[in-house]
Amino acid sequence: MNELPLRIGGYRYEHTRALFDGKIPIDGVQPTFVSSALISDVFEQMAGGELDVAEYGFTYFLRSWDTPESPLVALPIFPNRNFRHEALFVSERSGIGRPEDLAGKTIGEFALWGHDPGVWMKGILADEYGVTPEQCRWVIGGTDFPIPSFDWIPQPVPDGVDVRHAPEDATLADMLESGEIDALLSVDVPKALLNGSTTIRRLFPDYPSVERDYYHRTGVHPMMHVVAIRREIVAEHPEVARALYDAYCTDKDRLQDYYRDQASKQHMGVITPWFSALFEENRRVLGEDWWPYGVERNRKAVDTFLRYHHEQGLSRTLLTSDDIFTPTLLDT
Repeated sequence: MNELPLRIGGYRYEHTRALFDGKIPIDGVQPTFVSSALISDVFEQMAGGELDVAEYGFTYFLRSWDTPESPLVALPIFPNRNFRHEALFVSERSGIGRPEDLAGKTIGEFALWGHDPGVWMKGILADEYGVTPEQCRWVIGGTDFPIPSFDWIPQPVPDGVDVRHAPEDATLADMLESGEIDALLSVDVPKALLNGSTTIRRLFPDYPSVERDYYHRTGVHPMMHVVAIRREIVAEHPEVARALYDAYCTDKDRLQDYYRDQASKQHMGVITPWFSALFEENRRVLGEDWWPYGVERNRKAVDTFLRYHHEQGLSRTLLTSDDIFTPTLLDT
């Protein structure tokens, strides 16, 4: 039987590494795997049509939907997810002590207006603290290195929201330390903070407790990325969606089984002290399958992101999980 050749892009996480190393087969597929130290390079390749399947930033995926017909559909696979209260940093000069104080302030944002952590955190700020994007001024750029505008992806900005790009030689971390911006919303932690800076800090110093409380109240474990596939591939080879889903699940489940098994040995193969205590706490909070794939286990989180994306003017249409995932996997 001939196997379908597919170019598949993504980051080599611990829960995708065996797949990318060729240790987990994909039924009926002859894969060529593409990775990069910068996941945005994979996104750009997907946007440029160089990949057939790829881990893709959720907002990048959705921006392709404001076309007559998106060239992509989603598989309910979420390689990257993080709670994002930890992504907000403030200058000590700003006078910001609580989330509500962000109103009227200038906030830096990594890469583009509406990167995935930005969509999540702006939505949470609006839902829980009453701070909406139009109440702030926004400066887009790189956190510790200057980056140009990502001109390979649509960058809509709704009327009434003040957005500008940082000067080409400026970094948002430097602007935060100097007080030129009041806060920073970034997937990257500023190196100055990691190196002990006393001029910047996290808005939520005890972010693990805040994020666990958020999960207890909402049941939402935010996802940053989804796996996307070209629509014509699914149309011509409908069985490939399930084969890809099963392979990604096999790798993720293998890793979860490993961590459960290693609990009896106090995770002696992990270099992080007190990892076993963190593992047990996360298992208690998030359950036995703490990194779920599939539509139903993720429907609330996905639909929340889709609502935020629409409310922030990044999607013209309010979509739901039933719209974006390939129909053959809606039963997952």
